[in-house]
Amino acid sequence: MQEQFDVPLASLTTMHVGGPARRLVVAETIDEIVDVVREVDDAEEPLLVLSGGSNLLIADEGFPGTVVKIANDTLEVEHDSDCGGVTVRVGAGMVWDEFVAYACSHDWSGIEALSGIPGLVGATPVQNVGAYGQEVAQTVASVRTYDRVTQQIKTFANADCDFTYRHSIFKNTPFRDGDASGRYVVLDVSFQLRKADRSQPIAYADLAAGLGVEQGDRVPLADAREAVLAQRSRRGMVVVEADHDTWSCGSFFTNPIVSERVMARIRERAAERLGADGPTPPEFPAGAAHPGLLKTSAAWLIDKAGFGKGYNMPGPAALSTKHTLALTNRGDASASDVVALATEIVDGVEAAFGVRLVPEPVWVGLEPIA
Repeated sequence: MQEQFDVPLASLTTMHVGGPARRLVVAETIDEIVDVVREVDDAEEPLLVLSGGSNLLIADEGFPGTVVKIANDTLEVEHDSDCGGVTVRVGAGMVWDEFVAYACSHDWSGIEALSGIPGLVGATPVQNVGAYGQEVAQTVASVRTYDRVTQQIKTFANADCDFTYRHSIFKNTPFRDGDASGRYVVLDVSFQLRKADRSQPIAYADLAAGLGVEQGDRVPLADAREAVLAQRSRRGMVVVEADHDTWSCGSFFTNPIVSERVMARIRERAAERLGADGPTPPEFPAGAAHPGLLKTSAAWLIDKAGFGKGYNMPGPAALSTKHTLALTNRGDASASDVVALATEIVDGVEAAFGVRLVPEPVWVGLEPIA
């Protein structure tokens, strides 16, 4: 276990903002994770559990307690059969895209559309990460956690994780008021994958077009992964250190889930703003977890509210030149710069369409947008 003091946190996040941690501990095994978290909680000190830092916005003042960086990167195949598929348990500290690449190279199908997503394995069930028609909820078999309340190991089966769009029990259950991390610290995740050299059905229209196939078709896993990485790269969603368009938290806002009444209001506002024959807001069924509700596109709302690609350039914080859903650090932005831009966009979209966007990243030491 490695321990340092007054360590800048900006370099440990993909947004590259954030002040110093009073103490940083790098925990490389489950025992080390549990021991340091228990120690901090027993002392009633502030705790921040840091995964890959890809969905995190930390205040310029830094963090006044202990930051535990998760670094257990084990991988164990627990079951492998032609009939039952593959069950693989992966340490929370493994880089997510390395696991996806490993799965594709071993003909394990089910997470190929999640290629290129930054961060570590342990963060994926917390946020129920998803892209191009797949979510980790579709392949998570179980999640092993440390319960900070009972101070015991607790394993959640998939059905107990309360997975919904970009949410889970791990994200929604606090430990105590004002704590930067939740009640459950993810230790490892067990995935159930299919043994197949072809992808799951291609669900995303642009991805299918890029592959030259129809939606619903299956393609070789390597082709699916390459196509997803190409799509993400075009949108600045694959981290490249030299490209400030990728100094971001990825998608900064979740897609709004609204009632038909609210969707009708959005359509009316769009017609007033863009003309009766102008573009109409995208809308889709929100899924089984939200019966009767609709999902619309945050990126579309941002763009049509007047915040186009590259908005606020050459400011320190600006929208990506590749994707309106990514707020980026152009090199020397502070957390307050990012918050100011996010607030401007939230207020602008609400004024234009009557719907208030919800930021997706976890904010540490920052006041939520009112």
